[in-house]
Amino acid sequence: MHIASVGVSKSCFLFSLALCSLLLLLIPALQSPPRQLEPPQPRPHAKSASSEQHANLPTGTASAGSTNTDAGLSRSSEVIAESARTDVPSPKRNVESWPRNTDQLELKDIFIAVKTTRKYHRSRLELLFQTWVSQAKEQTFIFTDGDDRELQLKTGTNIINTNCSAAHNRQALCCKMSVEYDKFIESQKKWFCHVDDDNYVILPSLLRLLSSYHHSQDIYLGRPSLDHPIEAAERVKSDGTMSVKFWFATGGAGFCISRGLALKMSPWASLGNFITTAEKIRLPDDCTIGYIIEALLEVTLTHTHLFHSHLENLQKLPVPTVLHQVTLSYGGFENRRNVVSIVGGFSLTEDPTRFKTVHCLLYPDTEWCPKLKPGHTN
Repeated sequence: MHIASVGVSKSCFLFSLALCSLLLLLIPALQSPPRQLEPPQPRPHAKSASSEQHANLPTGTASAGSTNTDAGLSRSSEVIAESARTDVPSPKRNVESWPRNTDQLELKDIFIAVKTTRKYHRSRLELLFQTWVSQAKEQTFIFTDGDDRELQLKTGTNIINTNCSAAHNRQALCCKMSVEYDKFIESQKKWFCHVDDDNYVILPSLLRLLSSYHHSQDIYLGRPSLDHPIEAAERVKSDGTMSVKFWFATGGAGFCISRGLALKMSPWASLGNFITTAEKIRLPDDCTIGYIIEALLEVTLTHTHLFHSHLENLQKLPVPTVLHQVTLSYGGFENRRNVVSIVGGFSLTEDPTRFKTVHCLLYPDTEWCPKLKPGHTN
């Protein structure tokens, strides 16, 4: 009995083993044919720095051959370096991708301050009212030292009595500049531009110049009257001084300051602090402006040759460029012939400052401008 059961178990084991072997042989045959898979595609290689530079090289800088690779890279480096020096977009680069610091500016955004004194209301201001101020009445503010209701009613211009002294000395000039600064801050305008009563402001040029910048930047624009920084003795304590050097834009030619920078000047310029600051260096108003901006705020003056004062030889200004300047001036009593050499509808006797001539060239439809005959040129 026992032997029979052992035999059966052995037979079952051998049968199971045979069945498993058979199944192993049949499985491959029962499977579906394998799919033909697509071979993996090679990954695109990332462009190296050198290939990027080659792509942006000017035509003809480097050829496709490997012999010009070093020369091409060298030229590319020169282009990039030159672009950094001149702030000009490198070749083949989209100019629109460069950051823009320009301002969407209108004339109403500019605060133009004209400094004068009562004795010049007739001899100087009336000429300005007749010419460029007539094109910017709402933007122009006259800072003087006496009331003139008649002139204000006649012109409709903003005339502000600073109640400062009529003397042409350092204290009086700084007093008026202090009022100019405060009035500008109150105005909420984007740009502060100061000129004298013997300046003609070419408004289109002024707008074009200021539109090249943004009013939130630290911008101080003007023309120095010296070819070197001025050196002043700064009073640091009641018993001591220290030497300080800085550039300043001469007020006689005019200068402009962005609102962003003007706000930073506040601790030294607002609410009468300008006069206190001026006393530290004992210099006039335009020098004090330069002292605050360059020496205290460490913002560099942007030099421009588009502003002009009577201290220059105005006759040397090239005639074709006159109407592209920002400010012009004319000689005083000692040098009345120091004016721009520009020809127009007025003789030198009729228009000794040449302001009327300039104005009629800019605004030929002005009522009092001479009407040229058809075919006639100046």
